[in-house]
Amino acid sequence: MTKYSNLGEFLRDQKNSSIRLTFAEVERIIGHKLPPSARYPAWWSNHPSNNVMTKVWLAAGFKTEQVDIERKKLVFRRVETKSSASNPKREIPGTKSGYYPFYGAMKGLIRIPPDLDLTEPADPDWGKIYD
Repeated sequence: MTKYSNLGEFLRDQKNSSIRLTFAEVERIIGHKLPPSARYPAWWSNHPSNNVMTKVWLAAGFKTEQVDIERKKLVFRRVETKSSASNPKREIPGTKSGYYPFYGAMKGLIRIPPDLDLTEPADPDWGKIYD
């Protein structure tokens, strides 16, 4: 149980598809102050590796929208749960496996040598063309 578990329970108990909350209301729900980083929009992003609280609202089937840092309020909107959204196996008519037809088609075909730096320009002299 994380310190943000109460938020997950609160969101799962909601019947509406969207819930408008102030940051103060979120703090009352979780029983703690939000961290200083919550003053930045990136903290409220819906990327699962963002922070622990993000994982809680995503697991509850919600994402954040309309994050207003100045007014300290946001909207939680109900979406597909993480487990069903990240699972490519669905009932696809006309397929035996249930996967999208090209799922995994390129797996194992591309190999990157361990000493290759993908951030290095392909042509190190490209900027010298117009000198």
